[in-house]
Amino acid sequence: MLDRRGALKQAGIAGILASGVAPAVHAQANIRWRMVSSFPKSLDTLFGVADVFANKVKEMTGGKFIISTHAAGEVVPAFGTIDAVKDGIAEAANTASYYYFGKDETFALSCAIPFGLNARQMNAWMYEGNGLKLMREFYSQYNIMMFPMGNTGSQMGGWFKKPIESLAQFKGTKFRVGGFAGKVVERIGGVPQNIPGGEIYQALEKGTIDAAEWVGPYDDLKLGFYKVVKNYAYPGWWEGGPQLDLHINMKAWNDLSAENKAIVTSAAAFAHLDMMGKYDYRNSHSLKQLVAEGTKLFAFPRDLMEAAFKASLEIYSELSAKNPNWKKVYEDYATYRKDANIWFSFTEASFDRFMQSRIRDL
Repeated sequence: MLDRRGALKQAGIAGILASGVAPAVHAQANIRWRMVSSFPKSLDTLFGVADVFANKVKEMTGGKFIISTHAAGEVVPAFGTIDAVKDGIAEAANTASYYYFGKDETFALSCAIPFGLNARQMNAWMYEGNGLKLMREFYSQYNIMMFPMGNTGSQMGGWFKKPIESLAQFKGTKFRVGGFAGKVVERIGGVPQNIPGGEIYQALEKGTIDAAEWVGPYDDLKLGFYKVVKNYAYPGWWEGGPQLDLHINMKAWNDLSAENKAIVTSAAAFAHLDMMGKYDYRNSHSLKQLVAEGTKLFAFPRDLMEAAFKASLEIYSELSAKNPNWKKVYEDYATYRKDANIWFSFTEASFDRFMQSRIRDL
């Protein structure tokens, strides 16, 4: 039998820790959690991140920590995950926290706000900046421990019956748009509708709404929106890098051993990166397929973008004046957003612009 000490030396301690083998030796036995989700099982990215996380925890504990995953509606409604975790109905949840901006607008800062951070910037603010610290302080008011667990990257702007050519044409549009963006859409003349992902197709088909956004090509193709409407807008200015969250009931978290806390932390980070990789890879192929199916792409007009940007900043200022939670987190967020965009304008953006103008010719 191979000596354990020799095995550690041979494999490398860092590698063993990263794979989860060492913590599993001392893992608590027979832990079972339920994880609820805001998403249907048909979305193998948004709901699937919960399975990726649960499977990684099971693997790293040798099957001693089992997390069952439950799609929207199985245990609680799509928008019921916060209360379920807070009240201990479920130990954990995966969701987009901006769904809960009606409870407190600060929730949106853990996911996305109009003209906010992109995915790279969100990661930097969370892990290196003050984002994780500030959001966890906020979530403690709801008896929740929070982790980043997924990011879709920049999203598309949604599906419309006709291309939008001006702000005036957009006014009056009944637009399914998620979370905080509805406040901005309303201020520039649209009529926001907050509808769960699994109900969007029917609402478009029946004409209950005029337009709808969800995520991007991969998920939109699966949901079949192109079968109802053909005009696909960009960019999703309200979701430059929307982060998904893992929420854990605070008692359930505190009851974990140090080893299992480390495993949960590592599994959430793994699932976080896994989702980003999936979207970045799959969206490009799915966009080609949508175009082949007759989808027509159009850019939001400049006057709409400028009006939405102005309205967003006005709303953020108003919130800072009346919501101390928002003010505390947003001031730090906005400071980093300014610095990050200056930096990215010299590097990422200039490189991307050149590559995107040339690569199509190859």
